[in-house]
Amino acid sequence: MCFVLYAGTREPIPRREWQEHSTNLGVESLTDRDAPIRTHFSSPEVQYIGSTSGCGCDFPHATLQGGEWPTYFLALEKDETKLASNRFNREALVELLRKTNEKTVELYGVWDGNFIEPPKAQESISIERLLDSDFWFKEQGFYTITIGSEPSVRPEIPKS
Repeated sequence: MCFVLYAGTREPIPRREWQEHSTNLGVESLTDRDAPIRTHFSSPEVQYIGSTSGCGCDFPHATLQGGEWPTYFLALEKDETKLASNRFNREALVELLRKTNEKTVELYGVWDGNFIEPPKAQESISIERLLDSDFWFKEQGFYTITIGSEPSVRPEIPKS
């Protein structure tokens, strides 16, 4: 099963098919299968955003475990290839969102098929927060992204 990411905007983001070995993120219209995701958005346009893997799996994401998102793995990630992929996909997403000329964008990340599941977390963050190396999308996390010069809000990471 794959992590998938959806973006809500006022105007549609230009569509582009995912292509293997391309550095562009895919942007696709909703299908009948994933159309129920629309109920979570206040924005009139909702589109699927694919990472460099085609699905959303190359966006850094944390899986709910026992009703919480673990943070211990953030410091444990040592795979340089995975870290580089996470960084590249975060940067590509930020570039894509900035090109929309929207003031705010809604993002919702879920496991493929869990389209009607309500968000388990809601956060308002600046677009710059997406670039932080310790940013990971929360499974069933709904984000209102401010595109502008507001400061990034970093959640506290508990010490183990």
